[in-house]
Amino acid sequence: MVNLAIIGVTGAVGQEVLKVLEKRAFPINQLYCFASSASVGKEIVFRGEKIPIHPLSLQALDGIEIAIFSAGSKISKEWIPQLVEKGVCVVDNSSAFRMDPNVPLVIPEINGHCLQKHHFLASCPNCSTVIMLMAAAPLHRHFKILRIVAATYQAASGAGFRAMQELKEETLAHLENRPYISSVMPHPYAFNLFTHNSTLNAEGYVDEEVKMLEETRKILQDDQIWVNATCVRVPVLRTHSEALNITFSKEVTVPMAYEILSSAPGIAVLEDRSKNRFPMPSDATGQDLVFCGRVRKDPSFPNTLDLWIVGDQLLKGAALNAVQIAELFLKRGS
Repeated sequence: MVNLAIIGVTGAVGQEVLKVLEKRAFPINQLYCFASSASVGKEIVFRGEKIPIHPLSLQALDGIEIAIFSAGSKISKEWIPQLVEKGVCVVDNSSAFRMDPNVPLVIPEINGHCLQKHHFLASCPNCSTVIMLMAAAPLHRHFKILRIVAATYQAASGAGFRAMQELKEETLAHLENRPYISSVMPHPYAFNLFTHNSTLNAEGYVDEEVKMLEETRKILQDDQIWVNATCVRVPVLRTHSEALNITFSKEVTVPMAYEILSSAPGIAVLEDRSKNRFPMPSDATGQDLVFCGRVRKDPSFPNTLDLWIVGDQLLKGAALNAVQIAELFLKRGS
């Protein structure tokens, strides 16, 4: 039994962390909840008990053994070093420390072994990277990936609760032919799509696309892998979808790929080719598994397969992955 803290408990990911902790019966002695000043004084309900929400302070964090941060990079950079110095095990959902060479970037099904005894901080990868690698990594182990061309179809959940709410409100306004002024998304969102709303660099790539390359190389420990991504925000509430075109160092047949994916942890093959039926966001929403299907040979390039994957960004893409890392901390006895 451990004393556990959630920082950012009122956000979309923080709320899912609570549900995952309860579902997985995480052994908590005492739960501490933290959020912004707007939520201080309120309460959340966990396992039938009302838990007060506190502002962050070192005094309030005293006695914490494991902390899960889902409050953004600025908060992580300010508070996590102080906790790590005190010997607290920290799981960070932000981008603050992902590319720090001294901080493991962890997807437990893929590289949980990289979390060693001397590590007190582990980062969760970007949600798009997690969902992609859940399918790509098992294939990489057998056939070595040379290059991935990815197109992502990313839900509002990736931008947080306010973005999800805005999509609902804007969709209703659109249907009722009312004007709507958005405050979260930079472009009209209802019945529309646009390039992912992260920062655009001088080469014309957004941060989300760059992360998928850099994080893939770090997680798979292979700087020779190339990832070219086009990330798009689509008007779906939650659950990201991705079309992957993967080139391997040697020939891989479609049946071989299906055999590997069918036995990989955290992955489920879902399709009915007689009905042209493959994974959809509605299949994966609220589900722990990442669903894949429509594996096919690319006739335009050797040793290359296409596949389609769908995963809940708030779960395996964030909250579930964070709790699984916390379980690794717990398992090693830290």
